[in-house]
Amino acid sequence: MPIAMDVASLGGTATQDFDLKMLVIAGWAGRDTEAQEHHIRELEALGVARPAATPTYYRASASRVTTNGVIEATGTGSSGEVEPVIFAHGSTLYVGVGSDHTDRKVETYSVTVSKQMCDKPVAATVWPFEEVADHWDELILRSHIVENGARVLYQEGPVSALLDPRETIAGYCENGVLPDGTALFCGTVPAIGGIRSAGLFAAELVDPVRDRRIGFEYEIRSLPVAG
Repeated sequence: MPIAMDVASLGGTATQDFDLKMLVIAGWAGRDTEAQEHHIRELEALGVARPAATPTYYRASASRVTTNGVIEATGTGSSGEVEPVIFAHGSTLYVGVGSDHTDRKVETYSVTVSKQMCDKPVAATVWPFEEVADHWDELILRSHIVENGARVLYQEGPVSALLDPRETIAGYCENGVLPDGTALFCGTVPAIGGIRSAGLFAAELVDPVRDRRIGFEYEIRSLPVAG
């Protein structure tokens, strides 16, 4: 499934069509065991069972990846979470930012099914991974939601709370090479005030070393539940 991405490198920006063939979502991919335990408890409060192993790699349809500014979700029980996303394209790795938007009700009985239930919005801009690899732990994840008409900080934390993406890739691919056409979601940071739904979700990945950022936002339109 081709998706147009703006590759913003230090030498300039060029649009390329990334042919996505596989979507992998790394769950429970925390490096900071305390933060990961916090996230596990967040989900346990929603009825989600503890994972049998960490990280766990979930597969979902590559067609779920979207740069659209609006997604549709069944009911009002879904929510987003900001994650760094690694794209393999043309034998090169790129890093972007996305939202593992998830149906929380379905998640209580099957995490795998919940990952397939919702679109996965991503920013339409990526950086070459090699341009951030030497200072990866300095990058910052941040998200906001609109709640009661106000923009509220929902998540914020360094990517150092997560496994290094090279380690995440090695855990999924025996040869340590992410196949071309793969989008790999690499984990998230805890929600401030607990996981909850909102009508708008905004997220960004910040590189304070090079003073740049990638951001996006999307609206969630709820579909009626007929029965």
